[in-house]
Amino acid sequence: MSSHRPRKRFGQNFLHDPGVIRRIVDCIRPVPAQAVVEIGPGQGALTRPLLERLDHLDVIEIDRDLAGAMREQGYPSQRLSIHESDALQFDFSALATQRGQSLRLVGNLPYNISTPLLFHVLEHAEVIRDMHFMLQREVVRRMAAPPGGKEYGRLSVMLAWHCRVESLFDIAPGAFRPAPKVTSSLVRLIPHAAAPFEVGDALVFRNVVTRAFTQRRKTLRNALATLISAEQIAALDIDPGLRPQMLTPADFAAIARSVSTAQA
Repeated sequence: MSSHRPRKRFGQNFLHDPGVIRRIVDCIRPVPAQAVVEIGPGQGALTRPLLERLDHLDVIEIDRDLAGAMREQGYPSQRLSIHESDALQFDFSALATQRGQSLRLVGNLPYNISTPLLFHVLEHAEVIRDMHFMLQREVVRRMAAPPGGKEYGRLSVMLAWHCRVESLFDIAPGAFRPAPKVTSSLVRLIPHAAAPFEVGDALVFRNVVTRAFTQRRKTLRNALATLISAEQIAALDIDPGLRPQMLTPADFAAIARSVSTAQA
């Protein structure tokens, strides 16, 4: 499949470094009977070593040519299911029902759709056991950032509600073809069995977090003025003079519950 030219519109950078591939598969530790789904298999760099350890693998590929080339590789169809689909539209819950178990997701996610894809996947968190994704290192740092720093933001807070985030290791640009201009990281996401804090209305929570970080230089008093008063924030034992990056995810959840109650 080496004749395929990476397509810019799909953000394709193909993994080719055998040492990195081995390390990724070792981190995933696939077990034969598990339901593993690879998002964007590309030229099959991870597909082959995953199949060596699994009874069956599902792959989601948006590029028709790559999906066709993968079919021509002669993988036995009972062991490899190729879903020619956009992962942003894919119904992971339906696949989990079909497979009769929770899913393990794996993928080298295109930089241009990584954040919306993470949020789409998390809508199906109930049927996902874990996720191992290659992403831009800066994105992974934002995902795993604790409160207080400049990397902590909307993504950090929203992910903390859904899952545990572990940054595993960095991957140099040379491990890909073409080499991207940035370093990547492998990240592990493990959905919580039970939410670590109660957010109340999920839409209100998302709105509070988005508003706060859209104006992250403003204090909470000003950034959230249209949703909640400084007095109401203070009543939650949160200083309304703080900037949003100083709050924990649980603090945002408390504000969202208060906004929901006021709106009810």
